[in-house]
Amino acid sequence: MDKNTKAIQLMKENKYEEAASIFHEVIQEEPNDPLGYINFGNLLLHVKDQERAKRFYEKAIELDKNAATAYYGLGNLYFEQAIFPKAQANFQQAIELGLEEADVYFMLGMTFQHQEHYKLALPYLLRATELDENDIELHFQYGLALAQSDLITDAKKVFQHVLEKDNEHSDAHYNLGVIALYNDQVEEARDHFEEALAIQPEHVLAANGKKQLDQLLKEKEQ
Repeated sequence: MDKNTKAIQLMKENKYEEAASIFHEVIQEEPNDPLGYINFGNLLLHVKDQERAKRFYEKAIELDKNAATAYYGLGNLYFEQAIFPKAQANFQQAIELGLEEADVYFMLGMTFQHQEHYKLALPYLLRATELDENDIELHFQYGLALAQSDLITDAKKVFQHVLEKDNEHSDAHYNLGVIALYNDQVEEARDHFEEALAIQPEHVLAANGKKQLDQLLKEKEQ
């Protein structure tokens, strides 16, 4: 096991000081290798030392302007700071440099989501689901972007797919309830809202949806 691999394993075990010590050794031994700086930047970002993390990512790019994972790291840093246009630019650069992983496409899609450019998010979130078919959250966010883009039929299929993978996904039930209500399928909407609340009793949106639905039905009966 090389030092970078060992340090990454220590990070996974939450042994951050030990990991930092090894990354420091890696940089001392290979000062012109961007990988050590990228890994140290990832560690610093993980422990919320964003200012130093930024310097390490930028050093890696200075050493290798094609270091895709350094741009990905910077994208995550700016995303955490809610500077979404800069996050977007760095994620796009990482992809252009050949980083073909679900996470970078997902994060790029989410930068568009946070800027309310829902349709622009769609191809990136779709690509993320293609690269990692088993990550339910990727599929859910893709469904949400479809719904926000008024592609309701497509969104419904994706949320149903999420429930096929995880029937305890309260937000998928809630959104299917909203879609059912949109299509005047009142009983189906109520079922989904109730299911969401059974899974997550504190689900405020589902509780509000059910309350409004019950009030609507009560008014119709009068």
